[in-house]
Amino acid sequence: MDSSKPVKAVKDVVEAAAAKVAEALTSEVPGAPGSAPATVDEPTAPKGPLPPKKEQGAPDTRTPTGAETGAPAESKGQQGAFLTTSQGARLRDTDHSLKAGPRGPILLQDHHFREKITHFDHERIPERVVHARGAGAHGVFTGYGAAQKVTKAGFLAKGKETPVFVRFSTVLGSRGSADTVRDTRGFATKFYTDEGTFDLVANNIPVFFIQDAIKFPDIIHAGKPHPDREIPQAQSAHDTFWDFVSLHTEAQHHTIWNMSDRGIPRSYRTMEGFGVHTFRLVDAAGETVLVKFHWKPKLGVHSLDWEEAQIAAGVDPDFHRRDLYDAIEAGAFPEWELGIQVFPDTPEETFAGIDLLDPTKIVPEELAPVQPVGKLVLNRTPRNFFAETEQVAFHLGHLPPGIDVTNDPLLQGRLFSYVDTQLTRLGGPNFSQIPINRPHAPVNDMLRDGFHQHAVHAGVAPYRPNSLDGGNPFTTEENAFLDLPVVVAEAPKVRANPASFDDHYSQVRLFWLSMSPVEKEHIIRAYTFELGKCYEQAIKERQLQCLANIDPVLCAEVAKGLGLPAPEPTVPLADVHPSPALSQIGRMWPADGRLIGIVVDPAVGLDDVGPVRRAVFAAGMVPLLIAPYGGVVDGMPVQRTFATARSVEFDAILVAGAPAPAADALPVRDAKAGAAGSLAVDPRVVLLVDEAWRHAKAIGAWGNGLTVLQEAGVAGTPGVVTAESGEDALTAVQQLLAAHRVWERFPASVA
Repeated sequence: MDSSKPVKAVKDVVEAAAAKVAEALTSEVPGAPGSAPATVDEPTAPKGPLPPKKEQGAPDTRTPTGAETGAPAESKGQQGAFLTTSQGARLRDTDHSLKAGPRGPILLQDHHFREKITHFDHERIPERVVHARGAGAHGVFTGYGAAQKVTKAGFLAKGKETPVFVRFSTVLGSRGSADTVRDTRGFATKFYTDEGTFDLVANNIPVFFIQDAIKFPDIIHAGKPHPDREIPQAQSAHDTFWDFVSLHTEAQHHTIWNMSDRGIPRSYRTMEGFGVHTFRLVDAAGETVLVKFHWKPKLGVHSLDWEEAQIAAGVDPDFHRRDLYDAIEAGAFPEWELGIQVFPDTPEETFAGIDLLDPTKIVPEELAPVQPVGKLVLNRTPRNFFAETEQVAFHLGHLPPGIDVTNDPLLQGRLFSYVDTQLTRLGGPNFSQIPINRPHAPVNDMLRDGFHQHAVHAGVAPYRPNSLDGGNPFTTEENAFLDLPVVVAEAPKVRANPASFDDHYSQVRLFWLSMSPVEKEHIIRAYTFELGKCYEQAIKERQLQCLANIDPVLCAEVAKGLGLPAPEPTVPLADVHPSPALSQIGRMWPADGRLIGIVVDPAVGLDDVGPVRRAVFAAGMVPLLIAPYGGVVDGMPVQRTFATARSVEFDAILVAGAPAPAADALPVRDAKAGAAGSLAVDPRVVLLVDEAWRHAKAIGAWGNGLTVLQEAGVAGTPGVVTAESGEDALTAVQQLLAAHRVWERFPASVA
C-alpha cells in the first residue's frame, strides 16, 4: 500500500475544511481582495492571470482614434502564464540581479534589472495640485428625454444609454491624505457620448470661493499647507486659509457651505453634485436657454458627525473609497439623477435678480425647480487605479453639440487651465489617447506626433484643404458642435467685475437661515474649531466681522467659543427668504447599502442572529458580525472583532448579546479595552455603543443585548430601541435609518 495515501487523505480533509471556512468568510459581504481565495502554500503550477472580480470593469477596448476593436477587456491586461520583459521575453529569475559572482558587484549588462528599476522609478506621475485624492467608478447614464425640448444633445434622449466614468475627490489634500477631512469634494463625470466626450466637472458645493479664475492660485495657495512647514495636511483650519477668506469676502458663501455638514459627507453615495457654472443649451431649432446642472443622490444627502469624521480619518483613511467600492461589489449600485435648472437666455443673463454668471451665487430651487433629465448608475469598479482613476483627464471644454459655455469669468479661465494642467501631468498633448480618456466617437483631428503618440496615422496630408488624401477630413454642418453666435457687448478692456458681483453676504445669510437648528449648531462648532486653530488673533477678529455681517447669532456663538467680543455688522443684514431645499434634515430616504453592525456573543445561543442577518441582506443593506474573535460563529462569518471594530463604519448598531470581556480585552494590548464600565461586558462593546449614540445613530437591542444598553447608559433615550426579537429590533432601526440620524437625541440651543 502506498504509505503516502493516508497522509494525502488527511491533507485533503484539512484543505476541504479550510476551503469551507474561506467560503464562509468571503460569502455575500464585500471586501474580498481577489477574484479567487488565496491558498496557504505558494501556487507553483503555471496558469494564466485570474479573471477580474465580478464588479470590476475597464475602459472600452477602443483604438486611439475612437474605433471599437471588439477585443475583450482582458486583452488590455497581463497575458500568459509566465513572467516576461516588457518586450515579451520570458524570465527565469526576477529575485536576483546579475552580478560578477554571488557577492557582486551588479553588472551593467543586466537589462532586466535596469528595465524593472527604471520603470519603478517612473511609476509615479505628478499628482494633481487640487483633487489629488480621488476614487473612480464606471457606470451608465440613461436619458429621460425630458431635456430634448431645450437641447439637441443626443445622450439626453429618452432611453439613450451612455457609458460614463466618475471620479470623486477631495480638493486640498495630497494623494495620501484621508477621505473624511472637512473639504469640498469633486464630482467629475466623463460621458462617452457618440457625439464626442462630455465632461461635467462638478463639486458637492454649488458655489466657488472666487468669482474670477485669476484668483484660483491664491485660494489654493491659501488653503494648502503652509509652505514653510508643509502642515496642516488636507485642512482649512489654519491661518493662511482664514487670512484669505476673511479679506477676500466673496469667498464667504463657499466657506459657510464648507463649515456646514456638507463639508464632511457620509459617503460619495449620499453626496449632491453641482456644475457650479451656468451653461447654455441649444435645441435643434437653434433656440437657447441657460441652465445649471445638479446631481441628486437616490439615498439623499447625508453627512458624518465631526467627531466621527476625525475617528474615521485615523482608523480608516480610505473610508469613502472603501464605501463606494464595497457598495458596488455588494450590488447596492450608487444612483443619482441629473437635473437642470432652466432660465431664459436674456441679454442680462440674470434670473430673479441673481446674476447667473456669478459662480458664488445659487438660484434657490424654490425659484427654479430642478427638473430631472436622466439617471446615473455606477456599477463597475476600476480594474487598475492608476490606469483609470489616476490618469483620467477632465476638461470643461469637452462639450457635445447642444451644450455650450457662458462668459462666467471662472469658467472661462478653467477652459484654459484644465488642458494646460494635463500637458505636464500626463506627459504631453496626447493624453486623450490614454484608454480611460479615449472617446467613443470617431476621431479624425489632424493632430500629429508629440509625446506618447499611440495612433499610427495614415495618409500624407494632415492639413486642410488637401487633395493628396482625397480631401479627407471634411468639415460638416450636420450634427456639428456649434460655437453659438452670442452677441458680445461693445465695451472697453478692463480688469473689473459687474456691480452685481459685489454682494458677498446676502446668500451666505440665506444659507444660514435655511438650516435646521441642529445644522446651525454644527456650523457654529465648525467655525469655532477652525478659527480656534489659527494663531493670529487679528485673523480671528476679522473673520468674526464677516460673521457679524451674516448673522448676529452665528457671530455671537462663535465669538463666545473663541473668548472674543462679537462685533457689530458693518453692512445691513440682508432680508432673504430661507430655502428649505438647502437643509439635509427633515426628509425620509432609502436605506440601501447601509452597513449594520451586529454585536454577537458566541457563548450564548445565536438562533436569532441568522434570521436578522438574512433580513438585513433582504433589505438591501450589508450586515457585519462583530464578535470577540474572528473566524466563523454558528456557520456565519465574523467580519469584525471587538479589537478591529469602530463605530464610525456602521450606520446603525444591533446588539444581540452582552459578551463578557474577551481574552484580548487588555488595556495594554488594546487601548479601547480601557473604556469605562463594569467587568460584566467587554468594555469595547460598551465604547462601540457609546460612540454610535454620541454620533446620533440608531441602536437596537434584544435579549441579553439590553444589558449593554444599560452599561453604556443609553437605554430609553431617543433612537435607542429594544424589542422581543432581533427582527423586530431591525424593523424599528430601519425606520430610524430613513432619517439617517436621530438628531432629536441632542436638542439644539439655537433656533
